Amino acid sequence: MDTATRKRHPHNDAPRTAAAFDRLSHLPAGAERAALRDELVRVWLPMSERIAGRYRGKGEPYEDLRQVAALGLVKAVDGYDPERGHAFESYAVPTITGEIKRHFRDHMWALHVPRRVQELRNRVRIALRELSATSSDRRPSVAEIAEYAQLSEEDVQAGLEALDSFTALSLDAETPGGEDAGMTLAGLLGECDAGFDLVVDREAVKPALRRLPERERVILYLRFFRGMTQSGIAERLGVSQMHVSRLISTSCATVRERVLQDAA
Repeated sequence: MDTATRKRHPHNDAPRTAAAFDRLSHLPAGAERAALRDELVRVWLPMSERIAGRYRGKGEPYEDLRQVAALGLVKAVDGYDPERGHAFESYAVPTITGEIKRHFRDHMWALHVPRRVQELRNRVRIALRELSATSSDRRPSVAEIAEYAQLSEEDVQAGLEALDSFTALSLDAETPGGEDAGMTLAGLLGECDAGFDLVVDREAVKPALRRLPERERVILYLRFFRGMTQSGIAERLGVSQMHVSRLISTSCATVRERVLQDAA
């Protein structure tokens, strides 16, 4: 490997594999080619691990980054064409780096965001940073960002919204100042109120209840609105508990059928 190449790609322990890659490109599929491919991956693995090390502390376990980098290395070995005349590093480094960046793009978002919106976020973020460096007294407007990044204002809005989607607040986080200051986000979330369903159900059965004979209406009222037992109702009306049970079942079935018919 010549000196100029080493300066462009500062991997001082880069193995001399030009002949091996040339041989690999001419071998047919089979055990010999697979063994040589695996050996090339092995000898270049230290380089992929160094590239993975550049992304330590960015929210992803280092072991996962090593695996992603190794996958990028395998793709580089498979896709490298020595006949193009470039050193393997010049092809492998951007391939491995791109694989790691795709991993961050696809796996590190707190919310699922389409790839196009992720790309808009990156363009908007870069434009914000560069515009803010020239005018630190105010935040650039949507129109300024759109002009600088060569995007529509709608795309800029989507990118700005995506900036807040990379990480999510915990439900235990406290709300900012105001009437709800000191409360957690979980404390502000609404919940289903079963009382609304009860109101809807009662209103739905009213017409059907009115069409029942008076005695059946009284029995249902005492059972379901006053909470009386079947034995208590039977004693109050001077009938048997079995008769009350039969009337309750028949009346409920009649009301249910009428409600379904009215809904239909």
